[in-house]
Amino acid sequence: MPKAKNFEQGYKKYTNKAKEYFQNKKKSENLLNEAVSKANQKKGRLEEVWKKLQLLLEMFRSWIKGEYKEIPKGSIMMIIATILYFVTPIDLIPDFIVGLGFFDDAAVIGFAIKQISDDIDRYITWKNNQKSIEQDKKQ
Repeated sequence: MPKAKNFEQGYKKYTNKAKEYFQNKKKSENLLNEAVSKANQKKGRLEEVWKKLQLLLEMFRSWIKGEYKEIPKGSIMMIIATILYFVTPIDLIPDFIVGLGFFDDAAVIGFAIKQISDDIDRYITWKNNQKSIEQDKKQ
């Protein structure tokens, strides 16, 4: 049980820091760029959660741009905290530890996806509707 408690305490510091990013879209955009860069560099190691991470980054991008406003504050805070955890080089298992360094990142990403799954489903529906609207405009 101590490991779960350490995880919870470690993750909580990121949720507290997420408030700064929630209030500053420019800072959020810089965080997004950093996360995209790291994800692209580590794509092979993130294979298990790659699509999930990309979806979180997409939702975050849509929120930053003001395109998608239906996401609850708690969910965007969860996404920001998850991205902060992902880009921070020193977390529960440092990224430089071969084979394990991205295990905790994957666990945090999976945890966030599970917590906000209903909001993710609504985002996917919204995104698909946007694609349909764009296609209709082209015709």
